Amino acid sequence: MSKKKAIVSVKVIKGDINRALKKYKRLVNDSEHLLELRERRYYKKPTTVRRRQKQLAVREQQKLTILEKIEGGDTTVKMFTKKQKKKPNNPKKENKDTKK
Repeated sequence: MSKKKAIVSVKVIKGDINRALKKYKRLVNDSEHLLELRERRYYKKPTTVRRRQKQLAVREQQKLTILEKIEGGDTTVKMFTKKQKKKPNNPKKENKDTKK
C-alpha cells in the first residue's frame, strides 16, 4: 500500500445524484480508504500482526493439504469447520431385570 492515497471526488452530471453516489461508493471501496481506517482504529503491536499472519498462513496451508488429500481419493480425511461438542458422560442405564 502506498502511504498517500488519492482523494476521491466525483462530479454530478446533469443533476443525477444517485449515479454520482453510486460511483463515489465504488471509488471509495476501490481506494481502500475505509479498510485503512478500520485497521488504524486500534493499535496493534507488530508482534501481534505477525503472529496473526502466521496463524492465517498455517490454517490456509492445512486447508489446502486436506483438500488435496480429498481430491486424491483419501476418504478417511474429514474437514471440520467447527469444534465438535463432547458428549456428556451418562451413567449406563440398568436393565429392569437386574433390579429385581
